[in-house]
Amino acid sequence: MKIFKYFFEFISIISLFCIFKIIGLRNASNAGSILGKFIGPLFRSKKIIKENIKTGLGEIDEQKESEIINEMWSNIGRTFAEYVFLKDFKFNKTNFEHMKINGTNYLEEIKKNNETVIFYSAHFANFELMAMELDKSGIKCAAIYRPLNNFFLNPLMEYLRMKYICPNQIPKGRMGMREIIDKVKNGYSIALMVDQRVGEGPRTLFFNKPAHTTTIPAQLALKYDCKLVPISLERKEGPNFEMTIHEPYKIEKTGNDEEDTKNITIKINQVIEKMILKNPKQWIWSHNRWK
Repeated sequence: MKIFKYFFEFISIISLFCIFKIIGLRNASNAGSILGKFIGPLFRSKKIIKENIKTGLGEIDEQKESEIINEMWSNIGRTFAEYVFLKDFKFNKTNFEHMKINGTNYLEEIKKNNETVIFYSAHFANFELMAMELDKSGIKCAAIYRPLNNFFLNPLMEYLRMKYICPNQIPKGRMGMREIIDKVKNGYSIALMVDQRVGEGPRTLFFNKPAHTTTIPAQLALKYDCKLVPISLERKEGPNFEMTIHEPYKIEKTGNDEEDTKNITIKINQVIEKMILKNPKQWIWSHNRWK
């Protein structure tokens, strides 16, 4: 029964979080890497991962494929272990400079002009840190997230996200869309991940293969004349990261909203593709993106 499964997962994760907290950030991140490599493959289909890599990268040799898969699980494990240190990341209590940010001039310009923009990215490195850094920089921002299926664990994760990542958290879904619109109307920028499959939405080319893709950035840009701002994040070594705020850009309107939405979404996918190709080992290939 799901209730027992979810409760067991909850107890197991809380126990691991306690251990991670005791051993410290660097040791916890390293332990998470080992844990991810060992446990990760037990929970996701290796076939889906290999098919996804083939779709995104084409035919590559087996050694390179294994390296990508291994490093992907390592990164996922590190990210999991680092959740318990969100407070340290938030208030710079890591005792080392854990984040280098490129493109801060764009953030300063957005703040100076009091602009409402749409930040978008994908699940790279410790992806939770992107919205956190936007909030730390003084950007008036709301972040979209997907609630966990585990109803024991979800309240804890929502608490951590609101307290340490970004206080304005909006769950995905129809009710969430209303809140997104309300936030934009009140001058909030929106931050969201656009790389995962959505239940509703057009099948837009992603690595030359149709995939259900969110059109939220395109819709908001068209309706509220918001600039789009790509963000990329790379794990350099352990819990050290480099985040890049890419140049904001305005969309071109033709008057045909349906066609404009399609073209904007295609461009967003192309931007994400380039980010993945630059650092394929840190993207989550285990997600069934092209289902």
